Amino acid sequence: MTVSEGDPGGGPTIEDVLALADRYKNWGRWGDSDELGTLNFVTSEMRARAAAEVTAGKVFSLALPFDSSGPQRPGGQRFNPIHLMFRDGGDFLSGAYEDYFYGGVDKHLRAADDMIIMPLQCGTQWDALAHIAHNGQIYNGYSSNEISSFGAKRNSIMAMKDQLFGRGVLLDVARAKGERWLEPGTGISSSDLDAACETQGVVVGEGDFVFVRTGQVGSVKAEGAWGDYAGGPAPGLNLDSLEWLWRKKIAAIVTDTWGFEVRPNETPEVFQPLHIVAVVYMGLTIGEMFDLEELAEDCAVDGRYSFLFSGAPLTISGAVGSPVNPLAIK
Repeated sequence: MTVSEGDPGGGPTIEDVLALADRYKNWGRWGDSDELGTLNFVTSEMRARAAAEVTAGKVFSLALPFDSSGPQRPGGQRFNPIHLMFRDGGDFLSGAYEDYFYGGVDKHLRAADDMIIMPLQCGTQWDALAHIAHNGQIYNGYSSNEISSFGAKRNSIMAMKDQLFGRGVLLDVARAKGERWLEPGTGISSSDLDAACETQGVVVGEGDFVFVRTGQVGSVKAEGAWGDYAGGPAPGLNLDSLEWLWRKKIAAIVTDTWGFEVRPNETPEVFQPLHIVAVVYMGLTIGEMFDLEELAEDCAVDGRYSFLFSGAPLTISGAVGSPVNPLAIK
């Protein structure tokens, strides 16, 4: 069975998705207590070799700004970060600072302080393996009851706090197709990923962190507005790409889109089917809303599409996702 053999009038069905889940299931592959999934493919030796990717010392931040102008739309389940100051320059000049903290004694040091209120997955972020559940279970067969109002006891972001580091590879699928960016609804298949590797002259190896550029962030920048970037139609990986993700034994997959997979989804009766198979059953770590534009331009200039990658999440106990400022070093 292939994914193209679903309902001819409506695309792949839930039965197709479940068959793919069974085919690419990694439960128990690294033991019954595993919480890392495909991050197990990365070894210490691989990380040591990845350091050799740095030859020029160029550093690229792949993060979108965390501010009120972020990608989330008003009225959505997630909102953009709210940044607040609770000590600022006005407190210094008015005298409120020393009156409150030091009783007017210290006339020298002044410290500004701030806070941020935000969903952990409102911008550039990782999905922890506890982020997605299916049929009452999360990756490796743990019960969804492992996730409570206090956070996740299993598969939280804490499991990968020191794992998101190694060799990165950019697959600029849009550029490989001769496009500035892919149009919304464009699916990326296994053959598309292989073609990008061939066009760019790069080999994706076991344990690599793979970055797929659709160009959607570039499209947003050109338009000057987010529009329906968050949750709307988007280019992305399709169900056929699962064969490539499985075959390559990659550590994690990253895209420049809101939700990693093509939207509208291929399965009318299943929301985000690739998340179900990849996160719940394969145990694949997913990064979303990464800004790959500057890195892609540099790769196109020097012809080097591999780099050292560092993307440690925040160590938030029980979190099912984490904002991140990921770095690519060439």
